[in-house]
Amino acid sequence: MTNIREELAAATASLAEVGCDTPRLDAELLLAHVLGVDRAGLIMAAEVEVNGDDRTRYLSLMTRRVKREPIAYILGRKDFRHLTLVVDPRVLIPRPETELLVEVAFTLEAGLRVADIGTGSGAVALALKDERPDLDVIGVDSSSGALSVARMNAIRLRLAVEFVQSDLLEGVECRAVLANLPYVADNDLLEPEVALYEPQSALLAGADGLDLIRRLLEQVAGRPEIGFVGLEIGRTQGDAVSALIAESGFSSVERLRDLAGHERVIVGRR
Repeated sequence: MTNIREELAAATASLAEVGCDTPRLDAELLLAHVLGVDRAGLIMAAEVEVNGDDRTRYLSLMTRRVKREPIAYILGRKDFRHLTLVVDPRVLIPRPETELLVEVAFTLEAGLRVADIGTGSGAVALALKDERPDLDVIGVDSSSGALSVARMNAIRLRLAVEFVQSDLLEGVECRAVLANLPYVADNDLLEPEVALYEPQSALLAGADGLDLIRRLLEQVAGRPEIGFVGLEIGRTQGDAVSALIAESGFSSVERLRDLAGHERVIVGRR
């Protein structure tokens, strides 16, 4: 039998060999999950032996990670702001940079109806409702599978967000729009975790990655009651999306950077 320290060392080496960015962290998260402890508990019990059943389970999860399956799908959960969300391959894994899309809506007036377009797991809509319960939040997606996950999260978290299936804003009444739509260009190279496991329909959006954003802004342009729009973008899309928002009738356009210093969210106000 091997102890926790030895298991982690072997697992870390295996994950580093296949190119995982955070091999030690990944090894610890999976073993902590199997043993039902937190990562600090692994350090405290470094010399404790890992029994046969636990080791079998751990090696099974490690096999999936060695094939570059994302940790969030293996564990079935992902933290986002103050929430822990259920995730599976029907939805994109929420990213920390998307938290900025939630924050830009904190200035909205109380009672406003806000639509989260391309809601996926419901991360943005649910986090906004959690932190601004006075807002009327609706989550919209074209994928029935994604909406099943989002509704599951809303029930688990006891957050009153309505989720509806629609093509962007078609049939959706709102006064403000948030959207983390697909913005990856079709020929962009992606990490194996993304290319092999995450839903491509939620990632790719044409030759320049802006097909869905263009369509959404075309709809918004004909809806003068929508006075606020916040869009997550790729790091090189700031100029193009800012111009599109201005062309859609928004007199104020603000470009915001994430914690890594990349332009991440463009906000338009009429």
